[in-house]
Amino acid sequence: MNLESSLSRPKPPLSTDVVSEDLPTLEETPRILIAEDESRIAGFIQRGLQRSGFWAEIASDGNLALEKLFREKFDLLLLDLGLPGKDGREVLQALRFQGVNLPVILVTAQVIDRQADSMLNTFANDIVSKPFRMEDLIQKVRSLLQMS
Repeated sequence: MNLESSLSRPKPPLSTDVVSEDLPTLEETPRILIAEDESRIAGFIQRGLQRSGFWAEIASDGNLALEKLFREKFDLLLLDLGLPGKDGREVLQALRFQGVNLPVILVTAQVIDRQADSMLNTFANDIVSKPFRMEDLIQKVRSLLQMS
């Protein structure tokens, strides 16, 4: 093939040229903040969410999570209770006292008695215990996003 024939051939469309009505726009893609200090777990959750069509960002401590939540718009928070800086309980309490009503799923290895822990019972929407199956977490995320 010579240069002249390669110039006359039609080029395949760029990905920006292809429009699909089935694909959500960036504005429609649910944004999820993962507040998790263990990088392997955070990365695992982020990859699973992204494969399921969600936009996911990681905050590795409670202070950073609050900064992001007050500065940016998120549709859901996955919150580890054992965060450095402000722990998960402090993050959750700060959000609710500031009137932030986004859905929160606690993702924790701690044993929680929802009956005894009235703050978590009042402020968190759901709890996922580590270890967990990604399919179960995705199902809870979808369910909460549909309700909100």
